[in-house]
Amino acid sequence: MEDRVSITGTLLRSRAVAALTSPHGVDRYLEIVNPMWAAHEVRARIVDVHREVDVPGHPAVATLTLRPTATWRGHRAGQHVQVGVEVAGARRTTRVFSISSSDSRPGDDITITVRANPDGVVSRWLVEEVRPGAILHLSQAQGEFVLPDRMPEHIVLISGGSGITPVMSMLRSLQRRTHRGRITFLHYAQSPQHQIFAEELAEVARTGYGTDLHLLHPELGDPALSPAWLERHIPGYRDLPTWACGPAPLIEAVQAAYDGSDALHVEYFKPPRVAVGDSVEGEIVFARSGVEAVNTGETLLEQAEAAGLAPEFGCRMGICFSCTARKSEGTVRNILTGETSSLPDEEIRICVSSPAGDCVVDL
Repeated sequence: MEDRVSITGTLLRSRAVAALTSPHGVDRYLEIVNPMWAAHEVRARIVDVHREVDVPGHPAVATLTLRPTATWRGHRAGQHVQVGVEVAGARRTTRVFSISSSDSRPGDDITITVRANPDGVVSRWLVEEVRPGAILHLSQAQGEFVLPDRMPEHIVLISGGSGITPVMSMLRSLQRRTHRGRITFLHYAQSPQHQIFAEELAEVARTGYGTDLHLLHPELGDPALSPAWLERHIPGYRDLPTWACGPAPLIEAVQAAYDGSDALHVEYFKPPRVAVGDSVEGEIVFARSGVEAVNTGETLLEQAEAAGLAPEFGCRMGICFSCTARKSEGTVRNILTGETSSLPDEEIRICVSSPAGDCVVDL
């Protein structure tokens, strides 16, 4: 039976079938027959929606269990996936979400855990309206924010808010592998009522099994992250392999505490804030639109939107490459890494590129 499935898959991906189904491609025809049939693309059926957090007056959080098509190649804990949805007949919109389930193989279900952004169409639809049976479009898993193949004896996981999703995937994977080392897990949530995965983390705290869990809630007066706090609870933390994910203020505090240590691996849940000062100068030319604007120092995506343009974007975090555009002139700084580039005619991600002086971009 497996040989027959393999032969069918090979035929569907052949050049002959591609030519016969041009220009739409074989997946368009397979989707008409059964949305879970695919030769190249990845789609997923939602099989469960579980509300994680539902505090009145605050964005809700839900975990969606997805059953991908056979084209899904699996993921490593910590990776993310681009999710495409078609809401109310509108064109497909893509956003990026971390996978919250343990590492997967082809054929495994996966989960994503989503906070309903008050200004977001996709996240609100996924949390507030979607029902089991709905079909989503997926990319293959992406990202380098992953654990090494050979695990150190002691690791540190740090997260804040929805940034818990990739590190929770790491914790779940290590538990499934029966990792025998030590894990220190530090997480910030606004309050116990805002705690994502609360029941599961309570069980982790109760059973232990090598996991030292610290759940901190600013509303209850818990301290902010600092070198002194880290050294008191995790002696020698700067030398311990650490994975941190969360909003920019938390990650900036972590980076300051680790002071350039190579042991730290970070992923921004939101891009860092761009410092806009009096020293910013130059003009931005959006060549295709013929629009010019005074450079404010913000990202090119933000400046384009302020100028009345509507460039395509996805994650706004430099992950999904949906906002890639060609810069023909000028210097830009990557707000995630601080690196600058003055190469002409280069492809840049405008959501994380801030112009330094004059800049011409094809928008």
